[in-house]
Parts: sequence; C-alpha cells; structure tokens
Amino acid sequence: MNCRSCSKRQLNRKLSLHRTLAESDAYTMLIKHRLMLLRHAKSARPYGVPDRERPLAGRGRKAASDIGAYMMREGLVPDLILVSPARRALETLRLVRDWLPGDIPCRRSADVYEASGLGILDVIRAVGSGALTLLIIGHNPGMANAASLIVAGGEPKAVKDMREKFPTAGLAVIELALGWNDVVEGSGYLERFITPKAVAPE
Repeated sequence: MNCRSCSKRQLNRKLSLHRTLAESDAYTMLIKHRLMLLRHAKSARPYGVPDRERPLAGRGRKAASDIGAYMMREGLVPDLILVSPARRALETLRLVRDWLPGDIPCRRSADVYEASGLGILDVIRAVGSGALTLLIIGHNPGMANAASLIVAGGEPKAVKDMREKFPTAGLAVIELALGWNDVVEGSGYLERFITPKAVAPE
C-alpha cells in the first residue's frame, strides 16, 4: 500500500469528521488551537503616502485600543503574533499590545501583507508547533476571505455578521481541533466575531 495515499486518506477522514463536529456543540470538547484574525484598524490616506506607509486615523487608534482592552478582559491572549509589515498593521499591534502581557513573541510577516485568503492559510500552516493561540494582524480582503474559508460552523449570528462584513479592527476568534499544519477550508468553529462598535465604551 502506498503510505502517502494511506496518509492522505486518513487526513481526509479526519477532516470530514472535523467539519461535522465544527457544526455541533460537541466541537468545543476537542479544541486544540485558537486562531484570532484581526484586521488592522481604520487608516488614514494622506496624499502621496505609499500604501505600505499609511498610518492609522484617529478613529482607528481608538478602535485598536478598544479591541486590545476587550481581548485582555476576555482572556484572549495569544502565544504568538504575526503581523503585516505595513505601518497601519504595526500601529494596530502596538495599541493592542498596550493591553496585553509584554512578553508575547511577535514576528513581522511579509507574507501577510496583501495576502489572499488562501495565502493566509499558508501562513498559518507554516507556524509550526509551540503556540496554542495565534493572532494574525493583516488586511482585507485576505483576512475576511481566510476567516470565511476556515469557518465551518459557529454561533449563527456571528457567522452571518462575519461573512457579510469584516470591518477594520474586526476580530474573528476561531477554534480548531487540528494542528496548525492541518488547517484547511472548513476546519474551524467561529467562537465569536467582535467589532470595535460592539466593545467601545459608552
């Protein structure tokens, strides 16, 4: 028997079961990893400034800080952060990290900048072992498309809202029963989808 074919069939069977579980409440009993996809906060568009150097707008700075405060309150603390090298993503990271423990490893990833949804999946699969909770700070349409590709089930309203609009500083929290290298389309459960408007102090 071809070992490679056998291994592929075993993975396909595992993924089939995983997709079924991702649509059920029993899924939460098998959680192995948590993926958090955060779109950078609202940016400004100064005349003549290259796309990669665009800074956050005032509204964006507030939204990034509000999301960081929410993450800390809810215990959404990553073990590893991957961030686009674009200025607006790095500024979002800085404002979020103000609320989080200071010793979280962080890597700039050029592969996150202008990545497609499938490109984000490739970034996730390359993470390796060690981190149980991963935060990626990137851009649309890649972040929205990656979240839609990965999510197979979840709280119905959260899934609907996420698929309809993934706004700046939107945060998708996705639970996975597979290792990072096994993440594929339809392998995740949307635990929550948070927008700055939902968590802004009144």
